[in-house]
Amino acid sequence: MKIHNPIIRGFYPDPSICEAEGKYYIACSSFQYLPGVPVFESEDLVNWKQVANALTRTTQVELHKVPSSGGVFAPTLRYHEGIFYMVTNNNTFGKNFYIYTDDIKGEWSEPIFVDQEGIDPSLLFDNGKVYFTSNGNDAEGKGCILQCEIDIKTGEKLTESIPVWGGSGGRYLESPHLYHIGDWYYMMAAEGGTEYGHMITYARSREPFGPFDGYQGNPVLTNRNLGGNQSLIQGIGHGDLIRDKKGNYYIVCLGFRQSGEWQPYHHLGREVFLAPVNWQEDGWFSAGEQGIVTEWMDVDLNGQQDMDMYQVSFENTGADDLRWSYLRDYHKENYQFTGKGLKLKGTKITLDEADTPTFAGIRQSEFHTCLNVAVSGEAKEAGITFYMDENQHYDLSLVQEKGVRKAALRLRIGDAACIANTVDLPEGMEKVEFSVVSNPDRYEFYCMVDGEKKFLGSARTKYLSSEVAGGFTGVLMGLYAVDEDGKWAEFEELEWKQG
Repeated sequence: MKIHNPIIRGFYPDPSICEAEGKYYIACSSFQYLPGVPVFESEDLVNWKQVANALTRTTQVELHKVPSSGGVFAPTLRYHEGIFYMVTNNNTFGKNFYIYTDDIKGEWSEPIFVDQEGIDPSLLFDNGKVYFTSNGNDAEGKGCILQCEIDIKTGEKLTESIPVWGGSGGRYLESPHLYHIGDWYYMMAAEGGTEYGHMITYARSREPFGPFDGYQGNPVLTNRNLGGNQSLIQGIGHGDLIRDKKGNYYIVCLGFRQSGEWQPYHHLGREVFLAPVNWQEDGWFSAGEQGIVTEWMDVDLNGQQDMDMYQVSFENTGADDLRWSYLRDYHKENYQFTGKGLKLKGTKITLDEADTPTFAGIRQSEFHTCLNVAVSGEAKEAGITFYMDENQHYDLSLVQEKGVRKAALRLRIGDAACIANTVDLPEGMEKVEFSVVSNPDRYEFYCMVDGEKKFLGSARTKYLSSEVAGGFTGVLMGLYAVDEDGKWAEFEELEWKQG
């Protein structure tokens, strides 16, 4: 069959995969958002559904005022003797840690820290030993893969951290995963930076600590040489191997869908892609379609990809929906799901601050979307935002001050912020209906006044892209409220069609 990449769409970067009791699980990065590390489940490697968030408590991870694209970096998800382990890094504080659970859909443990530098930590359980691998620097300050053996009960290092592989020569060597397959230990990594030069490379050894010999065909998977209209899929890298029930191997990896051919950019974030692996008789492997990832890939899998999982309404998106994300510290008392909508309690913190505004967001998964929502209440400002970070976001809001109520379109692009347009609302109009239509190039903003659909303006998607904003995240659609006196806003009739 042919699968349609990406297999998980929208800002779900740095995928790591494992198999447990006949099902597959993927964990992804979450950076400054809580709950953290979304976890997806599949029975066929094709159709995925979010079933958990591994980090749900501030005691597990410190996100207080962390910068955007700080916080929780790439996780690795592993399963061993009935226990799931998720190892990751809080990059803001330079700490590697892991948590564990015997119920992936339940609560996870408090963190156990490992005293090894670097990011993108990984675990291998092998013959009674546990190897801890991350990126780092050797004695000469050059990038390398570091590795040690640990006590999985305590996180204590049982050996020194030593460099085991220096990569194939690309910059930003990261994302190491160690596997024991047959007679060989395989070290897979990412190089080139998580941008247009991203690539997956690997090496192998007879021993877990090397020496490792690089694959002569490195990079084994990359789209770095494709430009213009050759491929709108870019940034392929950060891969993890999985074996299916038939014995076939696949790589899940991150990539992104660009807009524009000659001056490309991407704003949906890095997403999850899948590519088949082909083994050679000498124990080396190749991947993808001649080493690249395409939108449609031939695979020996059976399943039906469900695009309905990306649609949003209050009918199917209540308090228990795992897709809701909150910025940094989550103050649960400021959010009330009512059954027909969502009430938000405003605070003095705005979307322009690297802090914890009242904000509930869901990732944008497609270029073409159509959003409708009704906003009411007493909060000074409340509405919807298409949010990249505190310096780049577009806000369509109900603003009220001194008895005057307006619909306002506010654009924040770096240091430039402005009210692009306002529409006065009739006296006695308790609720305003907003809509936003997006395509690959633009967002268009509307409100209903006296039965007439008013156009407030449009803004380019480019200014919410990683190429402009920087960082590692993607756009979320957020519902938000601001009011220094703690007044409430109410959101109803939410419908967001993506794709």
